[in-house]
Amino acid sequence: MAGLSWKQRESDATLEETIRAVRSSAEPLPHLEDIEAFGAMFDRFADAKVVLLGEATHGTSEFYRARAAITRRLIERHGFTIVAVEADWPDAARIDAYARHRHVPQGDDAAFQRFPSWMWRNEEVADFVNWLRDHNRDAPEQERAEFRGLDVYSLNNSIGAVLDYLDKVDPEAAKEARARYGCLSPWQSDPARYGRAVLKGQKKPCDQVLLTQLQDMLDKRLEYLKADGGEAFFDAVQNAKIVHAAEHYYRIMYEGATESWNLRDRHMFDTLQNLLDRRGTKARAVVWAHNSHIGNAAATAMGWQGEFNIGELCRTAYRDEAVLIGFGTDRGTVAAASDWDAAMEIMDVRPARSDSHERIFRDAGLGRFLTDWRGNDRLSLREALSRPRLERAIGVIYRPETELYSHYFEAILPEQFDALVWFEETKAVTPLTAAHGEGMPETYPFGL
Repeated sequence: MAGLSWKQRESDATLEETIRAVRSSAEPLPHLEDIEAFGAMFDRFADAKVVLLGEATHGTSEFYRARAAITRRLIERHGFTIVAVEADWPDAARIDAYARHRHVPQGDDAAFQRFPSWMWRNEEVADFVNWLRDHNRDAPEQERAEFRGLDVYSLNNSIGAVLDYLDKVDPEAAKEARARYGCLSPWQSDPARYGRAVLKGQKKPCDQVLLTQLQDMLDKRLEYLKADGGEAFFDAVQNAKIVHAAEHYYRIMYEGATESWNLRDRHMFDTLQNLLDRRGTKARAVVWAHNSHIGNAAATAMGWQGEFNIGELCRTAYRDEAVLIGFGTDRGTVAAASDWDAAMEIMDVRPARSDSHERIFRDAGLGRFLTDWRGNDRLSLREALSRPRLERAIGVIYRPETELYSHYFEAILPEQFDALVWFEETKAVTPLTAAHGEGMPETYPFGL
């Protein structure tokens, strides 16, 4: 299948047949304002161990609100207790502490302040976090739903978290950790410079000393667990793992996109497994990440060039107990930047290309719907959608002037996802501002 190309013309008859198949199988979705009714449409996926919810952009309100409605339903009615998101662990840890009624440190370490802050620091996420806190209020502590970050980019903050922990439970070990992490000190604020220095032979890699630091903490597990009861130790070990993984990530990022992508998604998958293992054999999780992470990479041009992702790893590990749900849109607005570290803009999303999967769903003409192609009764739908076509992916950067080359890739949709949530026209997320924090406690996790 990988050898086929979207450049091969698709006949009008074939295209119309595919559009009819989608239209006849589509299930209209309630308005997002009716959170309970919207979430109830996804009860069919509640038997899964992991439900992965995607997004076609990192800045679309409907995607965040839909994921929140689905996740609320899975938590309230079906016993899911983990929400794991494409975000840095230390930032998400502040959100998690607030949501689970744990101590939230005051100070300057408010969550999600660095670029792209709008990705998680927005009204849509804040509404969900406040709901999660309310939901957890009267639940026994061990049954409260948690909010966790899966990503690998928090080198500096993760080093700080490890040292803060060791200062409290083992000051001598903290001194040794500072010496080890000193290997990275000149590059902590700009770790990409570390990768360049290693590549050019100007710096020896720090990987072994960072692994030693992690191993030393694990060796003292029983001692540290007596000191803190487990939660703080788990957080500190995860941060030590992130430091080790991040060093590797920044060291290999110049060797090629495939290697660094695979390391990042392997780390996210391993973190998810650690979270599930910690909650016991009955634990179940919802994952929020971009379509490019949660869809099965083996069914896309990414996989055909050697990349894998958390969706593919979940499919391999959990098989039918992993449900991969993609999200798509045709047009509207999106919060994005024109370049890395540039200012956020509200940009117009161009209508999807005529040779894309999105065109099929737009031309179905139903506006807002769910298409679920699991089961033997959906074989004709899967067959109709199985032609490789282009699919759009907008991250935190959007460059409409080079959209074909910057944002489209080939994919076989029914092999990539189990279902797709479609919103024909969407709008940008609403970033949080200081005005949103009026009247909030100082411990509010976004630091407003």
